[in-house]
Amino acid sequence: MTTLTKPVEDAAPAASGAFLSVRDLYVRFSTEDGIVKAVDGLSFDLERGKTLGIVGESGSGKSVTNLTVLGLHNPRTTEVAGEIVLDGQELTGASNRTLEKLRGDKMAMIFQDSLTALSPYYTVGRQIAEPYVKHRGVSKREGRARAIEMLEKVGIPQPKLRVDDYPHQFSGGMRQRAMIAMALVCNPDLLIADEPTTALDVTVQAQILDLLKDLQQEFGSAIILITHDLGVVSNIADDLLVMYAGKAVERGSVRQLINEPQHPYTWGLLGSMPRLMSDVTEQLTPIPGAPPSLLAPPPGCSFHTRCGFTDLVGGGRCSAERPVLPEGRGSACHLTDEQKRSVFIETIQPRLG
Repeated sequence: MTTLTKPVEDAAPAASGAFLSVRDLYVRFSTEDGIVKAVDGLSFDLERGKTLGIVGESGSGKSVTNLTVLGLHNPRTTEVAGEIVLDGQELTGASNRTLEKLRGDKMAMIFQDSLTALSPYYTVGRQIAEPYVKHRGVSKREGRARAIEMLEKVGIPQPKLRVDDYPHQFSGGMRQRAMIAMALVCNPDLLIADEPTTALDVTVQAQILDLLKDLQQEFGSAIILITHDLGVVSNIADDLLVMYAGKAVERGSVRQLINEPQHPYTWGLLGSMPRLMSDVTEQLTPIPGAPPSLLAPPPGCSFHTRCGFTDLVGGGRCSAERPVLPEGRGSACHLTDEQKRSVFIETIQPRLG
């Protein structure tokens, strides 16, 4: 994985005391059509025992960011700049051997599609046991026993029998639980869950989220939960990071972003969610337009082409000047704090109910 020279103007101060610290992360992919600017100056921190939710539409850079943390991109086509520090260890530019020792042991990931992430050629138990045998240096028999233990822990019935089943013999919810078991088999300090409830029914979604919370309490893991659905993270995450076009546009606690969102994009995400007590005939309010191409992202604020409040800023500032996301609670938007409060109370909040 090659490195880029990062712009000086986007430099951010180093974090202190964070278990995972990402600073000024830039990720570029070389394609036949040009350079894809997948992540553009991203910074965030995560403490032990806490859950960070990263939300945004498809293509916003959520998964790319976390695959970069794990070092899973093709080094021939990927350029990376910035700092990724896990428990004091710099991961950017680390050797494949170093990253292989960390993956599955100190950090692990629950991938988005369990059916394709699990190999159809090996039993579920073997795949769960493999990282435990590799990183703990135990026998295959001990690995099998650990796999059975983890299947029981994640709620798979009759784990001693199901351990020898293949992925296609598991339901979608059971495969997702098996993926969680495989990710947690070595008690990782960092767990990245990429859309862990995709394609699952509402009941199973709730079970998976409750399972993550229970396992976090038991193992004390730091969790990054990637999703496009603010409703999924509202009951599990401590803090939220909203991404758009490879950039962070808003961050704060779950309570702050749900009750007092500041960025027009966050307003759009909330407005497009169904509400439990709303009239069944009420239509959702979609965000107009489509996310920009990361081959040629728009200048200034990346969201200005879809935003309905640029006239409040005026002077063409939104299309010319990139807004800065402040440290701590805040949003990358040229609207003043007073304008944000006024628009939210008068226009957005009535829609949300």
